[in-house]
Amino acid sequence: MAVDDPREPFDPRGPGAPRGPDDAREAHGRHGPDDPFGAGDDPLGAGEDPLGSPFGPLGPRDGPHGSGDDPRGWGDRPSGPGDGPENPREFEGFGGLGGGEDPDPDVEEPELDEDSDTQTVVTVEINGLSLYTHHGTTAAEREIGQRLVLDLRLDMGETDATVTDQLEDTVDYAEVCQLVALIAQQRSYRTLERLCSAIADRLLSDFAIEGVSVKASKPEPPIPLPVEEVTVEVWREPGE
Repeated sequence: MAVDDPREPFDPRGPGAPRGPDDAREAHGRHGPDDPFGAGDDPLGAGEDPLGSPFGPLGPRDGPHGSGDDPRGWGDRPSGPGDGPENPREFEGFGGLGGGEDPDPDVEEPELDEDSDTQTVVTVEINGLSLYTHHGTTAAEREIGQRLVLDLRLDMGETDATVTDQLEDTVDYAEVCQLVALIAQQRSYRTLERLCSAIADRLLSDFAIEGVSVKASKPEPPIPLPVEEVTVEVWREPGE
């Protein structure tokens, strides 16, 4: 193991580093009359290349990527839209994404043929109409009351609303909900069967429908057993 000689002064540049003008000239291989380190006007003795690159100075160069005074070597490349033979930013269609011509905003949707032989049947469903009512077989149910959930299905048959897009040509489900709530809350019934029948008869009377289904559910029936809900459903058609 080599031991440094304490008599020799410590040099932070490490061993072999130039320590004088003669060493600097030898390291750089350049000699100049006015440069104490033999590098001419370059304090590092590297000529025009500050890094002393063996490949030549880093100034203007000639090559396949540029020439002349272009320090980045870009040469005569196109630098903007339209400068080259093909511009990749120029596209046709929707906002430069390709796809042909833009759609004509004045084109109207095709109208439905009212004289077509295709039959369209419409059904309106209302699910989860929650009301607080007083229906039941016991006096406590009719006095205290409980929550009741109603599901309705109205068979419309063929309606003009599929063509006209007008509310008056179909059933307004907001009016249906208001009517059902009025019937279910204006008086008490002992059975859900009678309540559903009263609602179905009134809907057939007030709306132009071909059939109606009314389902009433008690989420918390008053029985001493764990039951999720009790449901009664009545289906009615005109003339029944």
